[in-house]
Amino acid sequence: MSDTQAPARREPYEVKLAAGTHYFCSCGQSKKPPFCDGSHQGSAHVPYEAVVSEAKTVYVCGCGKSGGAPFCDGTHGSL
Repeated sequence: MSDTQAPARREPYEVKLAAGTHYFCSCGQSKKPPFCDGSHQGSAHVPYEAVVSEAKTVYVCGCGKSGGAPFCDGTHGSL
């Protein structure tokens, strides 16, 4: 597997999260985006970990360019 991130979608993923720890894809290879499914194994990528204290809706970066990964910071708007 390559150590470069695969092209992703331009817009963010809207995700409803329960309180707890969640892992998001950083390699672009997950078959369950935006969540990590272990496809990064064998590469230099590690999943993004996000801990939320209460249930809420978040926007997870889909373009792979956010400065606030795993969450969207609007960077996709300038691509």
